[in-house]
Amino acid sequence: MAESINNDEVIQVLKNVINSLEDGQKGFSDLAEHLHDPHLKDFFLAESLKRASFRGDLEAELHHAGVHDVKETGTVGGALHRTWGNIKRDHEVLAIAEQGEDAAKKAYADALEQPLPLPLKQLLITQQEHIIASHNHVRDHRDALALAAK
Repeated sequence: MAESINNDEVIQVLKNVINSLEDGQKGFSDLAEHLHDPHLKDFFLAESLKRASFRGDLEAELHHAGVHDVKETGTVGGALHRTWGNIKRDHEVLAIAEQGEDAAKKAYADALEQPLPLPLKQLLITQQEHIIASHNHVRDHRDALALAAK
């Protein structure tokens, strides 16, 4: 028989991922303001909205688990990470965004290590696939800009 976790543990796992999504939502939105490339700016704004959507999906799962007042506000690390300072180049923005995406990837990996109910695990896997693709998109653009600057 497969190991399972109790409802309180499921709630904590979801809240950890929600905090990461909140960091990503704020981070992408804030960083978009510093980008010069309009296509990257659009991508960042779309990713901010996607994180909000993912968060809404997970909050709905929390509501099903009996949590009716979800007030996650992100992590302290995310808040510190969002103190951008004086960013001037798109390459710097992308480097910061990639660090944030690394944290999101870890939050999903940690959550998926837990013996979650199958429908919830499937939801997290689908979201994780998007997070990984987004990370790779940001990384590839960062690398391309770094190469162009040489």
